[in-house]
Amino acid sequence: MVPGEARSEATGKVASQLRKGVLEYCVLALLRDGPRYGVEILDELAAVSVMTTSQGTIYPLLSRLRRDGLVDTELRESATGPARRYYTLTAPGRTALTEFTESWPRFRDGVDHFLTAPHGGTA
Repeated sequence: MVPGEARSEATGKVASQLRKGVLEYCVLALLRDGPRYGVEILDELAAVSVMTTSQGTIYPLLSRLRRDGLVDTELRESATGPARRYYTLTAPGRTALTEFTESWPRFRDGVDHFLTAPHGGTA
């Protein structure tokens, strides 16, 4: 094993687990200002390296968000190729995003507490 390889693999696992936990809400946030199609969402996520994901992840997520009533879809013709499916945030989707937005700072601060503060314990 190459030095640092185990660390890199572990870091990748951590990033993957964190991404799984917040990806849905990042997608909802991207839809907050208007409709987007799948590749556009992927490109926006990829602009922040830790949020880069694949079509194999994003399209099932978008389907689940649609089934859950958090997004609506609309097929639109494209001047540069086949029709594109655009995703739009619904009222329940806005509510879910607002709830996450309100909860995130407390959650982040809670995690930071354990990562940064010294804690007593028995040796």
